[in-house]
Amino acid sequence: MFLVVGLGNPGKKYEDTRHNIGVKAIDEIAANFQFPIFNFQSIFNAKISKGTINNQEITLVKPQTFMNKSGIAVKKLIKNRASACGSEGEKEDKVLFDYLKLEIGNLVVINDDIDLPVGKIRIAKNRGAAGHKGVESVIKELGTKNFIRIRIGIKPKFGKPKSPEKFVLQKFNKEEREIIKEATKNAAEAVELFLEKGLEKAMSEFNRLGK
Repeated sequence: MFLVVGLGNPGKKYEDTRHNIGVKAIDEIAANFQFPIFNFQSIFNAKISKGTINNQEITLVKPQTFMNKSGIAVKKLIKNRASACGSEGEKEDKVLFDYLKLEIGNLVVINDDIDLPVGKIRIAKNRGAAGHKGVESVIKELGTKNFIRIRIGIKPKFGKPKSPEKFVLQKFNKEEREIIKEATKNAAEAVELFLEKGLEKAMSEFNRLGK
């Protein structure tokens, strides 16, 4: 089973802001592959929908914490899944640790990236946060950066803004909205390709072509 997490901030105030492009990508995936309606699960403080893509079990996740606390929901979901993998007699620390590694390897995090031109996508694994507070939180909570990332660019044409913290909480302009609409479709395609043909193929296709 794969866990695909879209990072963002909860609430209507932040719904269409640049920092919430990860959540938009999750909604695009859910629509494309006819996932059921998201349900809020308080134990994880996240909205969750489960379905399949290419015969793979997928859990789509939208954490309902603010961005810099994103890792808390992700950690709870990973630990819950790892604990459920073993039988009752297999809860020793080493066994649980092995399952945790397996589940982290099946984690995909989708986030905005202010260092990439708006709409561009890059896929990576075992990469640092590069200042992204949501990704920093996930790395901190899991104790590793060895998970898959799909980064969606939000850097405007005029270059990286002087106040990134304010910029990411603003909404896309009209021109950018069209670009981002295409980018979320590409992100959904990237997830599908990764599940069908593997990470290297997806990275080659999307990173090389600069979609």
